[in-house]
Amino acid sequence: MKLKRLISMVALCCVALLAQAQTAVSPNGKLKAHVADGKLVVSHRKATVLELADVAFTKLTFVRKVTDDYQMLEGKRLHCHNEAKEYEAPIGPDAKMVMRLYNDGIAFRYEYQNLHSQQHPEEHTTYVIPEGMRRWMLQWSDGYEGFFEPSTTANVKKLGGFGGNRPTNEVNTHWGYPLLMQPADGLFALITEANIERRQSASSLFSKGELFSVVQDQNDLLLSGSWHTPWRVVIIGTLADVVQSTLVTDVSEPSTLADASWIKPGVVSWIYWANNHGSNDYNIIKKYVDMAVSLHLPYVLIDAEWDEMNKVASNQGKTIEDAVAYAVAKGIKPLIWYNSSVGWVNGAPGPKYRLNKPEDREREFAWCEKMGVVGVKIDFFSGDNQMNMDYCIDLMESAAKHHLLVNFHGAPITRGWQRTFPNLLSTEGVYGAEWYNNVPTFTKKAASHNATLPYTRNVVGPMDYTPCAFSDSQHPHITSHGHELALTVLFESGLQHLADRPESFLAQPQEVQRFLGELPVAWDETRFVSGYPGESAVLARRSGDTWYVAGINGKDEPQTLTLPLDFIKGKHHAVTLFADADKQGDGHTTANAGEAWDISTPSKLPTSIACKARGGFVLVIRK
Repeated sequence: MKLKRLISMVALCCVALLAQAQTAVSPNGKLKAHVADGKLVVSHRKATVLELADVAFTKLTFVRKVTDDYQMLEGKRLHCHNEAKEYEAPIGPDAKMVMRLYNDGIAFRYEYQNLHSQQHPEEHTTYVIPEGMRRWMLQWSDGYEGFFEPSTTANVKKLGGFGGNRPTNEVNTHWGYPLLMQPADGLFALITEANIERRQSASSLFSKGELFSVVQDQNDLLLSGSWHTPWRVVIIGTLADVVQSTLVTDVSEPSTLADASWIKPGVVSWIYWANNHGSNDYNIIKKYVDMAVSLHLPYVLIDAEWDEMNKVASNQGKTIEDAVAYAVAKGIKPLIWYNSSVGWVNGAPGPKYRLNKPEDREREFAWCEKMGVVGVKIDFFSGDNQMNMDYCIDLMESAAKHHLLVNFHGAPITRGWQRTFPNLLSTEGVYGAEWYNNVPTFTKKAASHNATLPYTRNVVGPMDYTPCAFSDSQHPHITSHGHELALTVLFESGLQHLADRPESFLAQPQEVQRFLGELPVAWDETRFVSGYPGESAVLARRSGDTWYVAGINGKDEPQTLTLPLDFIKGKHHAVTLFADADKQGDGHTTANAGEAWDISTPSKLPTSIACKARGGFVLVIRK
């Protein structure tokens, strides 16, 4: 009996030791994390991917298995599934780190108890990014509008000037999410965060040499009881693992919306790119409504300054109510623009101060719903602070009560809200096509920038880049027609705003017009096909039984893009290829728009496509 008791005690001790394992493991065993010399070291297979410096714990205790299985209304994948192993590590008497190892990354947050009317505890998360490691970093700004510049050092000059396009002599130390790095050949890690809740601010990264510290933005609330940070998220694996990951929404709170049947992603006819004061002109609005009718688009966006419509003499007394009524009568669903009135206010367009107070917001959204508006674009926020985060949540919740879709502009990147608040169909947070309307910088940088976004910004959520322009705005573009068309598939957004003017779209071949009218913006599946940040990107997205394969060349010289499409099974009844004609010029509309295109119906799937400099293509495969 004594021997049996001894054996039992030894067995219990072994179980306890296993529960306090020094190595945490993902469900498939590829990712591991352990504590060594005061650092948390994360490895993929046997390669070190990530280190967290100066961690305040020495052991990790396994807690449970976590399974995420849910449906989305928009995004890179409608049915999402992921699994993780969850561990805990005490960091004080009333605080702990909760860490999950998924097959495609790591997520962790800090949880606190017994707070007594105090500001949020200081966070000590510090990523180590060694000098010499290749990375793509975004200089922080309150609207997250910048370039993900490739580098092998943190010693990067700060950019200044309008649009962040003029190098200064000062080294930048403040970085926005996401940050992509390449720890080894074929191995990547993307740093971001997810699941911003009430009483929280968002965070960003501050660098000092190789150390990149997570710093929470301004939060003046006094906290009592329990509180936790958002999830710190690092997606890890091959480029395919990063691009296809849904980890940001996996760790975000599910929606509590009882009825989401009114939420419909779709393509939008958009005024600003070609007519940046056009939304105060009733007659210009009519043209974009008519364009939506001609192309069979579901939506039209009436942008800033619609509240000044009565000041334009040619409108002959027409107001926003008349413009909305015209769209509704034509079967087009209108969205309208608002200034958030917390960021750029003085000198900014209106309408202003209509959404800030709860009673005003309720009255405004009820008015929108009554006259037939189905969504709102809200612009000019002031960064990552707690006030902005709570205000955005107020806006999404109030809009949902009145069946209004939401698109945030001049705002931080989305951090999983697309799952929690499914009426949020897109967020800007990107240096997009509207910059052709502002500064000349984008002309030369657009192609490589476009070929970087699928690996960085668009990984974490919908991105309102406003793609697809065949003609020019204030400053010219030199990307090809095929490149521009490919962006409508390559860039994921629940509201895909088409940037060009009506006469340009309607001058394109019927096949192109039909493509835009049939374009899905919510995808059952997304696959990485080939490419490398800044050089090229080829993605395949499936809607029902139809695959859309889009690719762009980010270089200023021709290159051939490979298409390993073995995952597309079965007999294909119709294959259509939209490519650039050899004689096409640099991105500008020709006298005969058809001359810019090479539209064909291949008898079998191509294994590669030769792209001209800054060119692109779309392949539509129907079963």
